[in-house]
Formats: sequence, structure tokens, C-alpha cells
Amino acid sequence: MRPDEIWDVLVIGGGPAGSTVATLLREKGRRVALLEKDQHPRFHIGESLLPMNLPILERLGLLEQVRNLGIVKYGAEFSLESVDRHQVSYFSNALDKSLPYAFHVCRADFDDLLLQHCAAQGVNVQQKKRVVRVDFPTGQPARVQAVDDQGRAQVWQARYVIDASGRDTLLARQFQCKRKNPHHQSAALFGHFTGVERRPGKDAGNISIYWFEHGWFWMIPLRDGVMSVGAVCWPEYLKTRRTTPAEFLWQTIALCPPVQRRMAQAQLIGEARATGNYSYRAQRMVGDGYLLLGDAFAFVDPVFSTGVYFAMHGAILAADAVDAYLRDPAQARPLLRRYERQLKHGIGVVSWFIYRFTSPAMQTLFMNPRNVLRLNEAMVSMLAGDLFRSTPISLRLLLFKLIYGLTLLGQGTRSWASYRGRKRNVKSTFTDGAPAPD
Repeated sequence: MRPDEIWDVLVIGGGPAGSTVATLLREKGRRVALLEKDQHPRFHIGESLLPMNLPILERLGLLEQVRNLGIVKYGAEFSLESVDRHQVSYFSNALDKSLPYAFHVCRADFDDLLLQHCAAQGVNVQQKKRVVRVDFPTGQPARVQAVDDQGRAQVWQARYVIDASGRDTLLARQFQCKRKNPHHQSAALFGHFTGVERRPGKDAGNISIYWFEHGWFWMIPLRDGVMSVGAVCWPEYLKTRRTTPAEFLWQTIALCPPVQRRMAQAQLIGEARATGNYSYRAQRMVGDGYLLLGDAFAFVDPVFSTGVYFAMHGAILAADAVDAYLRDPAQARPLLRRYERQLKHGIGVVSWFIYRFTSPAMQTLFMNPRNVLRLNEAMVSMLAGDLFRSTPISLRLLLFKLIYGLTLLGQGTRSWASYRGRKRNVKSTFTDGAPAPD
């Protein structure tokens, strides 16, 4: 890199969002550099993809490679700790039947595949380069300050900057516009295990979701007999931890008998991890010469596995908008508005369900699906990530919300008061100045 070299686009972060947008912009003939703070492959949570990821992987020419490193999942199953049964939602029952499966992937391998492909397309990929600040001098290229793993400083110049830094949320923190989500606070414990019982036959790759007293569990089958197991809990529960994350995860597993039974012979691989309140959103998504992409803008909750899909779908929209901006900023405005509108819409749709996911009424509806007026097909379409096309889902999801409200009323004030009480406890936890768990 020459000191005076100016790139068309500089991408911060080499996860699915950054790798995808950098690849697409390079395909459009742009000179693109990507700075990644870590050395891939590296551990990352979020192993479950959605059916709507498949067309994007095919567009990148990586569908078969992902198939080879992943586990096929045909649906998602939901269970209550107190009920000895589970309800499976198969993707083949969505409104659009053409994408009946998805994959689970080890994110270290998946992210590494995307980043290597990005470099092979001609993107200047630089790993172990941590961006610490970006300046946007008026009328001049952006100046991106980075340090390498030896602590040596670098300055990169670019006509446009895409922040795909994930939960580092570099620009949102720099602009002081990152905000905790006031409607949803959760924390998580998770780890990888061997020896976990899998479902038989076609259901062996399904993700399993279990509600329990303090939140919900996920169980995600991976290759080589590995199972990703995590508990998403109210933060006040995680604040009761007095042991190591591994010991506390085992204690939490014991609180949900169906999960405990499937893990009777399980062994933890490596370390268990804990993360504090992770739900946030930036107040700014697009600015003059930059945009925030994927988790660098917002993250709500992993329950519907939308993170990787929203990141990669957003990358497609962002690549079109940034390419247009580099030709003529004025001409790019409609595409930038489309980028903002679609991603905020998708986050809004899944957020409504996430905020209510642990409520008794939502548990009742998920465990007892009905396809009157194709409502269950619409719900499966939402689980598949089909939120941005012309699939007739919107009116049916609106009707589902009405049924949810009626179900809530039918369950009586006691159930509602218990649920609201838990939500209030969560809110008070984050207004008393207490720290989040590790």
C-alpha cells in the first residue's frame, strides 16, 4: 500500500456482511480493501442459516462448498420444558415451497470460506488489522486509522467506508449513536458439545428450541458429532452466577429436563462462553461516504437465526447503493433509502415476535399451529427469512398478531401479569447501574 493510495471502498470487518459486500463491489469493478482484526478461521457463534441464504450463496458461487461443510436442516422444532413433545415447523410448508431446507455451519469454517473467496475475487484482504478510528474530512477521502498485530499504525484512504465490524460497532461507538434496545434485554451462555442425542432421520439436522423458566435454549447440530448448545436468559438470572461459565451452563441445563435428557452423555468441547446484554441498535445507518452493515448497525436476538441472512441480504443492497454513490451521490439516494427501509423493516418484523417469544401466548401458538387462511405457512415463511420479496406474508402476519392478542386475553390476567412482571424486572436490572455478566 502506497501512502497516497486511495481505494474506492474500504470495508471494516471480514464476517459474512463484510466479505459479501466486498466481493460484490469487486465484481462491479471497484477497488476494494477489507481490514479484519482477527486471523481466520476464528470462533464465532451464530451457526444456523436460513433458506433465504441459499440464493445468495448460489449467486456467490459457494452453495456447494457450504453444503460440503454444513449440516442440512429441514426445519425448526419448539418444545416446552413441561411438555413431553415437540412441534416441528418444516420449511417445505412455507408459502414458497421452492426452498425447503437450509444449513447449520461451523462459523469459523463458513466465515473463512467467504473471506478466502473474497480475496480470490481481487479484494485486498488484510487480516490482523484493527481499525480504531475513521475520519471524514470535508471534500476529501475518508482516513481510516488501523493498527496491526504488532501495534504499528497505518492510515488508509477511501472514497467510501462500509462498517461491517459486527458487535464491535466501530462507527456507532465513534459517533456515540449506539443504544441498548429498551424493549429487549437478554444474555447468553453457550458452548460446543459432543455426545448430545440427535433426532432420528430427516429431523437430525433441525434446530431445537426449548422454553424454560429463565428464557430459552437452542440446540444446533454441527458436523463431526458436535452440537452447539446455548441458553438465552433474562440478565438477572445470569447475574446469579457464582461459578465458571461452564459450571453455570451445566447448572442451567439441569433446569430444563428435556435438554438435560438429550445431554445425559454430553461432554463440553473447549470453553463455555457468556455474553451480557447484546440487544442494541444504532441511531444512524447511512451517512455521507459511509454506511453501517449487519450487526454493526443492530442486533436483537438469535432466536430466529436472522443475523447472517440479514447481513448478507443487506450486503447485496449496500453493494448496489455504494456502487451508484461512487458514480453520482445524488443518483444513489433512492438505493440508500431502499437499503435502510428494507433492513429496518426486516428487523421490525422479527423484533415483534422476539419481544413476545417467551410469553405464554406465543408458546401456545407455536406449539399448536393452525393453517387457517394459510397462517402457519406465513409463520414458516417468516422463520425461513422470506421478508423482503413479494411473497404474500404481510397481511397474514398482521392477522397472526390479532390472534396473539386474543390468545393473550383468553389466557387471563394472571398469565399476562406474570409475563409483564418478568419484563419489568429485566428493565429494572439495567437501570440500577449493575454490570452485565462477562
